[in-house]
Amino acid sequence: MIIYAKLLLTSFFWGGTFIAGRSLSENVGPFSASFLRFLIASFFLILFCAKIEGGFPNIKKKQAPGLILLGLTGIFAYNIFFFKGLKLIEAGRASLIIANNPVFITLFSAYLFKEKLNRLKLGGISLSVFGALVVISKGNPIMIFSEGFGLGEFYIFCCVLSWVSFSLIGKKVLGNLSPLVSITCASIVGSLALLLPALAEGMVTDVGQYLFPDWVSLFYLGFFGTVIGFVWYYDGIQKIGQTRAGLFINFVPVSAIFLAWLILKEPLTISLLIGAVLVSTGVYLTNSSPSTQ
Repeated sequence: MIIYAKLLLTSFFWGGTFIAGRSLSENVGPFSASFLRFLIASFFLILFCAKIEGGFPNIKKKQAPGLILLGLTGIFAYNIFFFKGLKLIEAGRASLIIANNPVFITLFSAYLFKEKLNRLKLGGISLSVFGALVVISKGNPIMIFSEGFGLGEFYIFCCVLSWVSFSLIGKKVLGNLSPLVSITCASIVGSLALLLPALAEGMVTDVGQYLFPDWVSLFYLGFFGTVIGFVWYYDGIQKIGQTRAGLFINFVPVSAIFLAWLILKEPLTISLLIGAVLVSTGVYLTNSSPSTQ
């Protein structure tokens, strides 16, 4: 029972990252926010590695390129697009676009690794993508073909592509490294890659002007949104399996929309609610249905 509570809290924490990111983007630059988030996360991840893994394992030379790519895609690129996008669009809408991560991972896995798709998965993919189009277009998907995506939606969609790249690279190159070690290495690489851009953005001079809520948001993103969320999620995978643990991801956009309404006073529009149902149902079908053998 405790593991289910942890997974539910994890989805809540991940939903909250959109609210923290949206609040933070008003006063902190995207490079600075990304660097400070993962500086905090790296510190705690190293501590967790020492406790759970019994120390930090030796990284083989052949694993280094893959870990660098993980840091550049899942940490560096993803978070820059994340904060840039949240500066322009609502947290609830952003969360529903990013909720399509599992769908695109499934599609690219089928193309690159020849994993089979059955009708239920294809139906889930179609439903989820259509739900995202409803959200992006604010209820008029045909409008997208005449007017295109807004810049904020484009940035958030780039988050999806960054995370898909991160996931597929991890699936292919990590070998015997545990998920905790992998994400710790990626976090350190991403932080180092973000340092110079953050300094160029003026982080050193701006940091004195950050407000208390900004530091709360940074700590939340680094500790709860990254470290605790990751550790609890993979603990869930170990104890109840990937399929059942993965279903809790469906609660992420729901919690994000609720928190955005509660904290940021973002409106609950019909198109947003319909999109949430379509995306969540589509992701559920994509994750829960077995592949055709």
